[in-house]
Amino acid sequence: MVNDNTILVGVDGSHASYKATWWAANYAKHVGLSLQIVCAYSLPSYAAVSFDATYTAMGDDNAAHNDAQEILSKAKAIADEQGVDAQTLIVTGDPSSVFVELSRNYNLIVIGNRGKGGLAERLLGTTSSSLPAYAYCPIVVVPYTDDKGNLMHLNNVITKVAVGSDDTKWGIRALQLAAKFAHSWGAQLDAITVVPPNTNLASDEVRGKFEDELDARLKPILAEYPELNVHKNIVAGNAVETLTKASRDHDIVVVGSCGRGGFTGLLFNSTSQGLLQHSVSPVLVVPRKFVEAEEQRAEQTDERTATVTLDELVTEVPVDRADEDVERQIEIKIDPQAADYHDDAKRG
Repeated sequence: MVNDNTILVGVDGSHASYKATWWAANYAKHVGLSLQIVCAYSLPSYAAVSFDATYTAMGDDNAAHNDAQEILSKAKAIADEQGVDAQTLIVTGDPSSVFVELSRNYNLIVIGNRGKGGLAERLLGTTSSSLPAYAYCPIVVVPYTDDKGNLMHLNNVITKVAVGSDDTKWGIRALQLAAKFAHSWGAQLDAITVVPPNTNLASDEVRGKFEDELDARLKPILAEYPELNVHKNIVAGNAVETLTKASRDHDIVVVGSCGRGGFTGLLFNSTSQGLLQHSVSPVLVVPRKFVEAEEQRAEQTDERTATVTLDELVTEVPVDRADEDVERQIEIKIDPQAADYHDDAKRG
């Protein structure tokens, strides 16, 4: 069964993955969902490609399992601090393929970015195996630092949501999910349509055409969420630059991905140019396969089922949360501003 009530977050021992855990737990608490934290590794080369650092000798399954438990205990401490009692899971297998299969069973998966040699690189490194492009559910990619290596602060409350809007079915679905996300937070929704740089938007006729098209896409959204605060933006320029700029003053950017061409170029045209590599706020990607799977389910009258059985891929491994001093050090590493906020809250 597709798990409608649970968010999955992947961890590998990197601070980037712990930051993703913080975001996932904060969101899960806000919308009343449960959280599952999964640590994936593959043998015999798990130390080289799955975990953020080399913990033990390659090929030692017991050692790898113990390392995964230690990683999960730290991630659990981050989730517990947000008030979420998370279930902890271990997956053995190649992360890039395992997470695609797991995406068939969830409505949202959260992963961190800026990792080198770990989970982030495995799941974001190439277009052909990239999780956000080929998953069967939406994916949130949480940045760890900006391009200059500065730590990015994550807000507890979402106030502004940006969405790249076009007339493809993936773009329309992204607009719908962005509106739902903004509504759940009472946030402002900025719908951004990017047109070719040479478009003459000074012409009332030309601008009016694009505004009418955007209004048509927004009409059912506003009918469903009449109180939603929507701002419309028509921008002539480069889509990557426009949405990356939007990430600087929005709490999340939502974008559709059609798998080949289109927004795939926006997301993955190169490690130096893609939106996921430059965004300084989390990016919610609506993959092509997710939209296609929804269409197929809508055509079926029987109860929807997942393609894979979770028991075939994951093992639940309950762990104790890490000590408070370990949790504090992780919080400082992932977001000093948030750590100070938590300290102030504890002092009351």
